[in-house]
Amino acid sequence: MAGMRLVLASGSASRLMLLHNAGVEPIVHPADVDEETILARLETAPPRERVATLAQAKCETVAPVYPADVTVGCDSMLLIDGQLTGKPHTQAEAIRRWENQSGKVGTLLTAHYITGPQCDGSPSRKTFADVSETRVYFASPTRRDIEAYAASGEPLPCAGAFTLEALGSWFIDRIEGDPSGVIGLSIPTLRRALYSLGIDASSLWNR
Repeated sequence: MAGMRLVLASGSASRLMLLHNAGVEPIVHPADVDEETILARLETAPPRERVATLAQAKCETVAPVYPADVTVGCDSMLLIDGQLTGKPHTQAEAIRRWENQSGKVGTLLTAHYITGPQCDGSPSRKTFADVSETRVYFASPTRRDIEAYAASGEPLPCAGAFTLEALGSWFIDRIEGDPSGVIGLSIPTLRRALYSLGIDASSLWNR
C-alpha cells in the first residue's frame, strides 16, 4: 500500500479543513450525483438510511477512478422536529430555518462510506459504512443576528444552516457527541474505518 492516498469525494471546505488539521493532504474529487433524485426515491426511508445512501452514492461515483487509494464519501443532514433538512441554499431559507430551530435541540447525522484500495489485482474492495450522530443545542439569536448570519453566506451550503467552527459558533449553546462529525467528517469514524480496512491512520499523514 505504499503511496496510498486518501480521496475526498466532496468539495466541502470544512471537510478539507478537518483532514488538513489531522495531517492529511487528500485528493479532492467532488462527486457528481443527483442528490434530489436519490432523496425523492427514499422519501419514506428512515433518516439514517437516506443520509447513508447519499454518502455511498458519492463514494461509489468517485472510487473507481482511484483503485489504489482510500475514498471517503460523506453526507450530513439535520434531524429536527422529525424532519430531515439539508442545505438551505438561499438567505430566505436560512432565515426560515433559524426561526424554526432557535432554542431547539436537533441531531446532526453525518454518514460515511469508505472504500479501501484494490488488493492483489482483485476488482473487489473492502468497505466501511457508519453514521455519526451528535445532539446540537441551538441558541435563540435575535432577528438581526439571524439576518446577519444568513447575509454572510456562511450557512447557505451547510447542512442544518449552521456551522460549528466559524460564525455559527455564536449561536450553538452546546453539543453532545463528536464535534468533527458536526463539522462534516468524523475523524474518530474515519480512524475506525481505516483500522477495519487494515490501514494505520498514520500511513496517510503528510511526511
